[in-house]
Amino acid sequence: MLFVNYLISGIGLGSVYAIIALGYTMVYGIAKMLNFAHGDVIMIGGYVAFFAISQFHLPVIVSVLLSIVVCAFLGVLIERLAYKPLRQAGSLSVLITAIGVSYFLQNGAQLLFTSNTKVFPSILTGSLSIGSFSVSYITLVTIAVCLLIMGVLTLFISKTKTGMAMRACSEDKDAARLMGIDVNKTISITFAIGSGLAAVAAVLLCSTYPQVYPTLGSLPGIKAFTAAVFGGIGSVPGAFLGGILLGVIETFSKAYISTQLSDAIVFAVLIIVLLIRPSGLLGKKVSEKV
Repeated sequence: MLFVNYLISGIGLGSVYAIIALGYTMVYGIAKMLNFAHGDVIMIGGYVAFFAISQFHLPVIVSVLLSIVVCAFLGVLIERLAYKPLRQAGSLSVLITAIGVSYFLQNGAQLLFTSNTKVFPSILTGSLSIGSFSVSYITLVTIAVCLLIMGVLTLFISKTKTGMAMRACSEDKDAARLMGIDVNKTISITFAIGSGLAAVAAVLLCSTYPQVYPTLGSLPGIKAFTAAVFGGIGSVPGAFLGGILLGVIETFSKAYISTQLSDAIVFAVLIIVLLIRPSGLLGKKVSEKV
């Protein structure tokens, strides 16, 4: 039964990674860039929810929605100010800019909120116990929210006009532009959705590990990026699968091997997978036209 507890906990942790990884993979799939500031958007989402709940005493749902709106606006702002001018620049320039934006957000948070760790208020306590089996309600909610987001996002991309525009831009931006698609608007919407998902992940992460601090999103951001690569960067189902597997591997590594070596084991598994499947588990090999 202990094995099942670890499995559920791993799926819960992996669900948070999957939600964050969806933001990475959507931006890469459409804009063909790696937004390394995504982890710091998570941190901003955590702070917004923290102040909304603890300082302004807003209801949890309202606080989460406010966090989503702020992070979505921040994502669009970052894209317009930092990434849009570099749309035709080399990938190295965009990568350096993304790292710069990340440090800007982190240091800005340290100036505004200081480096002190703040305790995130409990929004859902208690656990479901059946015999020796026990799982916290926040873990169950995290898994349910992840599945809901995955389902809604899949329907949005496959059924809506905006989702079809996103798929067209991911295939060929120039051809999409010739077909009348506003590529700039589509990319901005993608950043808004990805950053909004980061806010949801922030609330779930801070509810599971009740702390908020300026570097909150750094490690989860890196692990979520790893999950996106693991599953196949650019693939929405791949981000989901990669996040779940990463969370399960990390949890079992901590439980049965070593808490100190868990991160090393996760990245070692990633290396092995990429050696066998360079495009990731669900990634497609793209042939380059000459």
